[in-house]
Amino acid sequence: MSRYDPSAFPPFAVTVDLVVLTVREHELCALLVRRGEPPYQGYWALPGGFVRPDEGLAEAASRELAEETGLRAHSAPGHDAAGPGAAGAHLEQLATYGHPQRDPRMRVVSVAYLVLAPDLPTPRAGGDASGARWAPVTELLGPSQIDGVPLAFDHGLILAEGVERARSKIEYSSLATAFCATEFTVGELRRVYEAVWGVVLDPRNFHRKVTGTPGFLLPSGGTTTRQGGRPAQLFTSGGANVLNPPMLRPES
Repeated sequence: MSRYDPSAFPPFAVTVDLVVLTVREHELCALLVRRGEPPYQGYWALPGGFVRPDEGLAEAASRELAEETGLRAHSAPGHDAAGPGAAGAHLEQLATYGHPQRDPRMRVVSVAYLVLAPDLPTPRAGGDASGARWAPVTELLGPSQIDGVPLAFDHGLILAEGVERARSKIEYSSLATAFCATEFTVGELRRVYEAVWGVVLDPRNFHRKVTGTPGFLLPSGGTTTRQGGRPAQLFTSGGANVLNPPMLRPES
């Protein structure tokens, strides 16, 4: 019986890539960074980087997000998914990407994470990024280009799959509330659905649906006039992992 020899296997690295989504001016936007170093120097890409030997995957994802953009998301210790943290961000593992030629430097396997948060600020570049910006998802999907240039690596694919995860998951869970402040109105929540799905929803049907689904919303006891007109009731997330019946996405 032959002994196991780790040197007989080629080395490879592990990275994390982040699909960070927020709603800005009623549009679903993704966070991009401009690469400051080769390969793909000068190209726009998803934020991310190599996993250090002494950290977990979710820890690496949170660190890279803070280093490259100044934004913070939190995951529960020892877990790869978490609900809203101190900054109101949702972080969950999306998928793993390991095509042998996805990175020209060496064999690199990337674990992608999806980050959702409300009204995130203008990012700042840091680490090995020379720039950072929000870009509307509608401009990135399809050819996955920005300023006429494709995203670096396979980040166009990762972005598309992250957006689809968000779009499908808000059908059957209360995850859409991760795009809202701690307290929000039904109208504000509806605009999140409209931004993520790229559709226009009937206000009355939407209100009846979300307030009539057990575990979806909880009245906070307050009201607001920030939308103008009569005071609107404020709600918080009910935290339901599964909505029954689901909020089905209209056909586009």
